[in-house]
Amino acid sequence: MGVHDGPEYAHDFHQLVQRIETMAKAGAEIKPEDFYPEVKKHRGRSRDLPMDDIALRKAIENYLAIRLAAQPSVNKTDPLFLTQKGGPYSPNTLQEHFALMQRQWAGIERASSHSGRRTLMTNIIHEQKKSVKVAQKIAGHVSPSTTLIYEEPPEESLKEALQDVGCEYVG
Repeated sequence: MGVHDGPEYAHDFHQLVQRIETMAKAGAEIKPEDFYPEVKKHRGRSRDLPMDDIALRKAIENYLAIRLAAQPSVNKTDPLFLTQKGGPYSPNTLQEHFALMQRQWAGIERASSHSGRRTLMTNIIHEQKKSVKVAQKIAGHVSPSTTLIYEEPPEESLKEALQDVGCEYVG
């Protein structure tokens, strides 16, 4: 059964509709966001990563300065990025926007919301030659076996290794 299957979900939904109906009849202001289901927290552990990229840090500082100037009542618990309508992004919309930016701005044809993460992990392991443990910590994976997926060698590495071996025998 799915999350929204069964009589319990139907009963909860019916109660919510009745509550909204009662509020509407009483003339109360009804804001849809007050009735959204609670967002499930990521079950992984949180982690703090240093933000050493000066350009990224400056861009976020500029964004926050503009946002605070336009909306001085912003709280530190408010979402960092807002949709065009001024609300928080849903996970699906945020994923779609990231994929769209990668395709349109970076020219990555088959980009997905996971492409950047995959590129980062592959870069850390193969280009920077960091350990899987470093990549695991950055990715927030509980198990190193999850991170090992990114240790798969790129095609160019396989070709180079075979060419290097061939050169040893020839020369």
